[in-house]
Amino acid sequence: MRFAFKTSPQNTTWNDMLAVWQAADDIDVYESGWTFDHFYPIFADPTGPCLEGWVTLTALAQATRRLRVGVLVTGIHYRHPAVLANMASALDIVSGGRLELGIGAGWNEEESDAYGIELGSIKERFDRFEEACQVLKGLLSQETTTFDGTYYQLTDARNEPKGPQQPHPPICIGGSGEKRTLRITAQYADHWNFVGGPPEEFARKRAVLAGHCADIGRDPAEIMTSAHVRLSPDLDVHRAVDEAAALAPEGLDLAIFYLPPPHTPSVLEPLAEAVRESGLGTS
Repeated sequence: MRFAFKTSPQNTTWNDMLAVWQAADDIDVYESGWTFDHFYPIFADPTGPCLEGWVTLTALAQATRRLRVGVLVTGIHYRHPAVLANMASALDIVSGGRLELGIGAGWNEEESDAYGIELGSIKERFDRFEEACQVLKGLLSQETTTFDGTYYQLTDARNEPKGPQQPHPPICIGGSGEKRTLRITAQYADHWNFVGGPPEEFARKRAVLAGHCADIGRDPAEIMTSAHVRLSPDLDVHRAVDEAAALAPEGLDLAIFYLPPPHTPSVLEPLAEAVRESGLGTS
């Protein structure tokens, strides 16, 4: 099993996030760092502070040298996928090939309604998301892309220069919906993120994903798996590592420790030491 961390840019400050990422860059237990893509705080007071995810990720990529970097995940309805493809290529370049491209169908009605960004019905969200996956993969890997969909239309569209990761940065799809999300993941993703939960639920969703892979003739081993493991506000690092350990027998590849605000780098080394003591990182 491998390990990462996530700092949601809500109810925090830029300086605190920066301190965490720069400290983590020097601790080899952590292979990647993640942020999120929302404009209002989630599961908290929506009037609180929230930094935009892609701008902060770009700055964090420049402030680090080793960590892979990603947004977990980008709501596809917030940006046209052609714009997002250009953003992804640019960030892959400036990070020296360290980008993980996290995407999802979008779900936050409150901020979408407030900004007048159409979210749509569940069916519309996933129809649009599936089109967006095709647009992204085309623009990130082909010289030109032509696409005639319900939501997106492209004609000989270009995206240059492309990033160093070829054919494109790894695409991570987040979510656990069995009918659409996991089917789309089987078709287009290199990495599947489980939002978090008990091991038996992860195992069941992973089996559904494997079934979708079988339907299209894809080896499910080609898709890396990750899960959020929440570090409690009391910073009980051993409990967090125990939760990660419980997911290991079910085939989890990457445990992403979700750090609570206020963000502080002081938690990183105790958490890393708990991982080392567990032996998980060497299994």
